[in-house]
Amino acid sequence: MKNIILIGFMGTGKTSTGRLLASRLGYSFIDTDHKIEVDHKITIKAMFAKYGEAYFRKKEAETIQKVAKYRNVVISTGGGTVLNPANLQILQESGIVISLTAEIDVILDRTGRKSSRPLLALEDATQRREMIVNLLDSRKDLYQQANLSIDTSNLSPLQVVEQILLFLRKEVGAHV
Repeated sequence: MKNIILIGFMGTGKTSTGRLLASRLGYSFIDTDHKIEVDHKITIKAMFAKYGEAYFRKKEAETIQKVAKYRNVVISTGGGTVLNPANLQILQESGIVISLTAEIDVILDRTGRKSSRPLLALEDATQRREMIVNLLDSRKDLYQQANLSIDTSNLSPLQVVEQILLFLRKEVGAHV
């Protein structure tokens, strides 16, 4: 079977769902943000601060090119990976792309727990909400290019995995 690629905004559950899904499928799991940090020996937050977003996006594209060549992996991408059309095309050619979504308040709650998200490093909750709304709006059409979209707002990662497995059985004919 092809790779399974999870795209979507920050806080939609890509990493937790991806780990569980990989385990269920007997696949390896790759979180592209984590891979970038390990490969470059710097956190994404520090990379943004030191080199800027354009530098990070370049490293992200290089990582996407590498991991898309792997087989039998579940790939969890960063929220902005889809901003580069080449990234999305490479991922679509590599496997089945699944978009995870969530309601704005859920994203605000989930992302509020971590301070490692450079684009949401705002103290004021109103500003963070506005940033989320704007970023989601600018990426909405890109996320919709997935083979499947799942709203994770009221689902546990295990429930999301079950929906993905059902889709793979029905639509792709996979024996999972």
